[in-house]
Amino acid sequence: MRLTEVTYDNAQPIDSYGPGFFRVAGQVLHGAVLVTPWDAGPWGGLDDTAGPLALVGRIDVLFVGMGTEIAHVPVAFRSALEAAGIGVEVMNSPAAARTYNVLLSEGRRIAAALLPVS
Repeated sequence: MRLTEVTYDNAQPIDSYGPGFFRVAGQVLHGAVLVTPWDAGPWGGLDDTAGPLALVGRIDVLFVGMGTEIAHVPVAFRSALEAAGIGVEVMNSPAAARTYNVLLSEGRRIAAALLPVS
C-alpha cells in the first residue's frame, strides 16, 4: 500500500483536540471554535449564527461538531444558515474535525463550528 502525505497548502487544518480545546494549525484554542480554511477563532456556540453567516459566499457547508455526542442543532440555527445558502452537517466534534480535514485537503469550500469534547 502506498501512503501519501496530506498537504493543506496555506489552509488551517485541525491538528488535534482534547478536553476543552482544539489545536488548529499549531495554535491551541479553548472552548467552542469556528474554523475556516483561512482562519480559526472563538465561536459563541449554537446561539451564534453571526460567525457562520459571515461566511456566506465563501463556504458551501458548515460541519457542526456537537461535542462528545451527536445531538440536534436548534431549528433556528439550521434554518438561518440554510436560508443563506450554507449547508449544515451535524456530527460529534471528533467526526466533524476529521471530515473537515479530509475535505480541506481536497480544496472544498467548508468550515467547522465545534463545541469542545469533555
